Parts: sequence; C-alpha cells; structure tokens
Amino acid sequence: MSLENLVLTGQLKKHVPDREQVALLLAAADRNLVDARHGGTSTETRFDCGYKALMQAALVALLASGFRPDNKRPGHHAVVIQSLALTLGVAGTRIATLDKLREKRNLSDYTGAPLDEVATEACVDQATRLLAELRQWLSRTHPELI
Repeated sequence: MSLENLVLTGQLKKHVPDREQVALLLAAADRNLVDARHGGTSTETRFDCGYKALMQAALVALLASGFRPDNKRPGHHAVVIQSLALTLGVAGTRIATLDKLREKRNLSDYTGAPLDEVATEACVDQATRLLAELRQWLSRTHPELI
C-alpha cells in the first residue's frame, strides 16, 4: 500500500506542506513531551501527553510528505501511525508497538481502563524516539520545512 493508494481509499487527502504548520506541531509535541515527563500528574495524563506527542510527530511526517488524514473517518489515528512505514520507514514491528499504545489509549479513553506506569513510560520513550527521528528525516529530506 502506498500513500497514494490511501488517497484512493479516502483515508488520506493531498496536502501542501507548510513550514509554519510544521513548526507549530513540532513545538506542541515538545511541550507535550515535557508534560508527559512531569511526575506531578497522573499516569493517564502523562500517557495522554506522550501519545499526543507521538501522534503530532507522525502527523508532521505525513504532512511533510504531502498528505493529511481524513479526520472525519473512523480510524484516522491508526492510519497516521501505519503511515510511518511509508514516511519515515519505521519497521513493522515498531508500528505494531505504536498501534498497541493507540489501543491502550482507546481503552482508557472509552472504557476508563487504567493505564500503568510501564505503558506510560513506553509511550513517552516511543514519542521521544519518533520525534528525534522525525527531525533528522526533515533535515535530510525536507529542510525547507524546518
């Protein structure tokens, strides 16, 4: 599957990358990571901040590649995560890990299931790693956006 195929299925739309939008999302992801590492908040809040940073990083990769998700369609978070294989070249095993974090977030948000410290740390670690990889990729492939 390619990003173009995801446009044909209606899961993605074409998008013209914008330097300001990228800068705002990167700054927001950085702020969310700071909040995710703050020990004075609940595990759920820290997980949510880490997950938000992860999604913002994945979204920037997609936007920089000339696409955006159709936010009106169910499953757009899964599409953004899975697109990382096509944008940043993230391995399938890691995509599966990121998707498990998405599932944990959904369970917490929609059923009230508690989030543990291990999942929260994994989410923050993955978001931190993804954001660093994104920045390297942007400087190599889309320097005009940073």
